[in-house]
Amino acid sequence: MVDTSRIVEEFLELVQVDSVSGKERQIADLLKSKLNALGLEVKEDNAGNITGATSGNIVGKLPANGKGPVLFLCAHMDTVEPGCGVKPLVENGIIRSSGNTVLGADDKAGIVAILEVLRLVKEHTIRHGGLEVIFTIWEEGGLFGAKNLDYSLINARFGFVLDSEGPPGTIVTRAPSHDRIGATIRGRAAHAGINPESGINAIHIASHAIAQMKLGRIDHETTSNIGVISGGIATNIIPESVNIQGEARSLDRAKLKAQTGHMCKAIKEVAVKFGASADIATETVYHSFNLGKDAFPVRVAVEAAVNIGLKPVLIATGGGSDANIFNHRGIVAAVLGIGMKNVHTTDEFISVADLTENARYLLEIVKVAQRASGLI
Repeated sequence: MVDTSRIVEEFLELVQVDSVSGKERQIADLLKSKLNALGLEVKEDNAGNITGATSGNIVGKLPANGKGPVLFLCAHMDTVEPGCGVKPLVENGIIRSSGNTVLGADDKAGIVAILEVLRLVKEHTIRHGGLEVIFTIWEEGGLFGAKNLDYSLINARFGFVLDSEGPPGTIVTRAPSHDRIGATIRGRAAHAGINPESGINAIHIASHAIAQMKLGRIDHETTSNIGVISGGIATNIIPESVNIQGEARSLDRAKLKAQTGHMCKAIKEVAVKFGASADIATETVYHSFNLGKDAFPVRVAVEAAVNIGLKPVLIATGGGSDANIFNHRGIVAAVLGIGMKNVHTTDEFISVADLTENARYLLEIVKVAQRASGLI
């Protein structure tokens, strides 16, 4: 039933609509129009005003015509930079960017699969217990759309987020908690040539602190990174202050607490050693989730994959998604791999075969969920 030509045409249309994080107005209006045309009740929430984005989250509802629980299907509308002026190329069954921008398969491949399934459900009167579509803003860099979603619009207690690497049949059941770490180290300014002894070099202190940190892959569940260093005014001035920004992630919350504490301790101790001070702030960006094999979305996704000849593979990921927010709020969500590759780079690509298979798989998920209400 899946129409490959229609999927490819719509995917090419969507990726050419600029929608970098916080500037999703144009893609939001286009998707609202498409959902309205499919007969969904469509609303836009206030997340745009809360976050400073040009659009809110888009929620569409298709009333039940059969049994089973209400399911939500989610993908995010935004892309990372460079994401404006995308010119997709189709060659030998592969769709890629022309090389100057990302492609935007992250996450417009998810969006196009959802739209195709909605059309098939309508065209073939496929039974379901109610479908809710959630297209979020500003997922990249902070999951701000999901964090500020108007949850009074959502009735579903189970669903799927289409937003992971891995071929169709990949089911993400574990994802980490993520701490953001920011610190300002304050030393003392002085002339670098005349009296450097009078200064306390904040950049030098930061380098010592970072050198003491365990960074990168800590273990199979935990990672950490220092990603931004900024400070100093000129080469002839001992830098009075420097700002460093980093992160820690872990599938295990105790390990995350220990790693974040280790990084903060390194900054504090080195600052004291050199006679400087340090202001440190930490924030939990999102919380981990760990779905068992018996979780309803996992059981449905596994059965659906087997039904259409895909190999279901349950994995843990080191990245976050809107599913972290949904699960933390008690809405059980699994993440589906959709075949996008080299995401967040100008070498991003996806195959036409995976675009088609995503829709075929998601359609089977809707069918299985309608039959599987006894699994809840």
